[in-house]
Amino acid sequence: MLAAGRIEEVRESDATLALQALGWILMDEPRRERLLAMTGLSPDNLCTSLDEPGTLGAILQFLAAHEADLMMCADAMGVSPEDLGGAARRMTGVEGWME
Repeated sequence: MLAAGRIEEVRESDATLALQALGWILMDEPRRERLLAMTGLSPDNLCTSLDEPGTLGAILQFLAAHEADLMMCADAMGVSPEDLGGAARRMTGVEGWME
């Protein structure tokens, strides 16, 4: 179990990964359009909800659902696919913040 201070660090780290991943996604128009279609977000909704864990989790879950994108994004970001997948699970509540 994580101490309270560490929980905030995990959240910030996961949010940072999600925002970096979003930058990678947005560089490719077909991938960007697929993200919007799969998440149901509009460009305006996406922009106004970037501080919400649900939106950030949806971005990471989008990558986790497509292994090729997950691998390419992780490589471009210099992180492991497991880092992105773990952040996706925590942000979407599959594992919860306390694990």
